[in-house]
Amino acid sequence: MTLETLFEEFKKKKIIVLGDVMIDAYLSGKVDRVSPEAPVPIVNFSKREERLGGAANVALNLISLGAQVAMASVIGEDQDAQTMVRLFDEKSISTSGLIRSKDRQTTVKTRVIGNHQQLLRVDQEQTNDISKAEEELLIEKVEALLKEGYDALIFQDYNKGVLTEKIIERVIEITKKYDVLTTVDPKLKNFLAYKGVTLFKPNLKELSEGVQVKIDFANDRSQFDQAVKTLNNTLQPKIVFVTLSEHGVFIQNENESYHIEAHERTISDVSGAGDTVISVATLCLAAGIRIEALAAMANLAGGIVCEYRGVVAIKANELFDEAKKLDIKCG
Repeated sequence: MTLETLFEEFKKKKIIVLGDVMIDAYLSGKVDRVSPEAPVPIVNFSKREERLGGAANVALNLISLGAQVAMASVIGEDQDAQTMVRLFDEKSISTSGLIRSKDRQTTVKTRVIGNHQQLLRVDQEQTNDISKAEEELLIEKVEALLKEGYDALIFQDYNKGVLTEKIIERVIEITKKYDVLTTVDPKLKNFLAYKGVTLFKPNLKELSEGVQVKIDFANDRSQFDQAVKTLNNTLQPKIVFVTLSEHGVFIQNENESYHIEAHERTISDVSGAGDTVISVATLCLAAGIRIEALAAMANLAGGIVCEYRGVVAIKANELFDEAKKLDIKCG
């Protein structure tokens, strides 16, 4: 498969993103004095901006690469939920998998920016697990989407209560019934609940904490190898894909394994890089390319977005051009 064919394949894929969604809000202005009431800067407000965040950023990455995307999650019945649905609609992300709950608050993270620097962050969120009734409704929504014909489902966990153990286990069971690929970007809570998924993508810290093995990747690969072996024995995923920060990525299936070094880059902000990596990895998996090429493409994409300040989605043309320069082989 050529790179051109791979990127055309991306446009044919339909992906469900299941997880915790949020709004990233930014209040920006100028600071030129300190408050007389307390030793804090006064921000002369000039602009408010709202963007999709959390698991919704995965959806943005997928959309940017040309895929069709449905979001499955639980949000509130508040004003912020209306804003979120509007933002989804603007980006052509299907909201047919969203549940509106009067018992939950829509997650909003508001950054106050003065003179282009973040001064404060205010979080409005609810992190308790969704209710049993909401679990059943969400499972029904996911199955209804799967019946429509999707290629893959991404579990994107931000520890805000949507991905309960029951949701994880039932959805994995249902995806197998419909022969749909599953990929996971986990958090520590429920780390070991994802038994039998197609691709499991922790970062190095999550792997270490999840299987309780101390890892010093730079100096002792045996610890890392032991952690991967423990993970495989416990969860039995078809593919383990570990992001290693400045050490690149590691990928392994039943027959082969590869360590791909990170590319030298000017890092501005690592926020959202994991969202980009799981998005590209999932599309490459759905397109059926070799695991080495999958890891190379996802590693490249994660590095590219780190050169931008703030959370940004990968641009398809930028990823294509860099992959072409590096002569990444997909066949």
